[in-house]
Amino acid sequence: MTGRPRVDIESVFRLTELADYIIPFTIRAVCDLGVADHLTEGPRTVEDLAAATGSHAPSLHRALRALASKGIFTETAPGLFDLTPRAQPLRSDHPVSLRDAYPLLIPDVEAWARFDHSIRTGEAAFDQVYGEDYWSYMAANPEDSAAFDASQQAATRLELRTSLPAYDWKAFKTLVDVGGGNGAFLGGILARFPSLHGTIFDLPHVVTGAPKRLAEYGVTERCACVGGSFLTDPVPAGADAYLLKRILYGWDDERAVVLLRAVATAMRPDSRLLILEPVVRPGNHFDVGKLYDLLLLCMVGGGARTEEHICELLERAGLRLERTVPTMMFPILEVVRCA
Repeated sequence: MTGRPRVDIESVFRLTELADYIIPFTIRAVCDLGVADHLTEGPRTVEDLAAATGSHAPSLHRALRALASKGIFTETAPGLFDLTPRAQPLRSDHPVSLRDAYPLLIPDVEAWARFDHSIRTGEAAFDQVYGEDYWSYMAANPEDSAAFDASQQAATRLELRTSLPAYDWKAFKTLVDVGGGNGAFLGGILARFPSLHGTIFDLPHVVTGAPKRLAEYGVTERCACVGGSFLTDPVPAGADAYLLKRILYGWDDERAVVLLRAVATAMRPDSRLLILEPVVRPGNHFDVGKLYDLLLLCMVGGGARTEEHICELLERAGLRLERTVPTMMFPILEVVRCA
């Protein structure tokens, strides 16, 4: 008589945990409420936290105790909550604050709800849901665009901490950040290296937010803001270095080559192009580039690439990879013009 097949129940529980979106959505809701900011002085009752955040105390209690079960916050006594090391980065004043990194953006949520469309067709689910591409939507919806920009700034804090010590930025006198957004990354570099001058090149509605950020870094006098699109406008020419930070992966191969050619045209023969973005590595090990790859597939139809794939695109644009500089986050690909 054959017995029942053995069931790996641990794997079942682990898969259930990985597939669950309850905790991720709860983290985002608690970030929007700013709960962690009200715990910087020590434990507080859920009633106090609800009053401070304008929330419903019993419901907030249910959310916090669920997060506490994952090590995010801790219930030190019934109805009394405090921060844990895992909750500290959710504070707005944390050096690498992630509070704004996880917004509850309805367009994103609705696109993920149709992610099966992306897997079936290779097309962005966002376009299927909204009838326009992600960037067109953001340009027409300033509140969502501001939340998106804030999430990118949160990621930029991490990127600055990992890339500043990894590369010799002081070797340049001029740096153009192509697709530089609100200037958070370039501003951080200029603040660290006083001899460096910069230019932000991005869509006109995007660069309008840069002067405020540059002023916060105290680098306004050393940074120009130029509005334009690489599809229709020339990239500012003649700089020592050009930066594409998490830009190339947002485009399909054909438009990525157009972007690279636009930058190559602006470069001097001795200029450098620095590409900072996830690069997919082969194998079964965890790689953040594989996660970004799915995010891009869902939202914009682009994708993270292997180094070999990136080199193929560079060659089509008259560029070549000279070296790869590892960082604790994303590698920096140093690119030069072909002779």
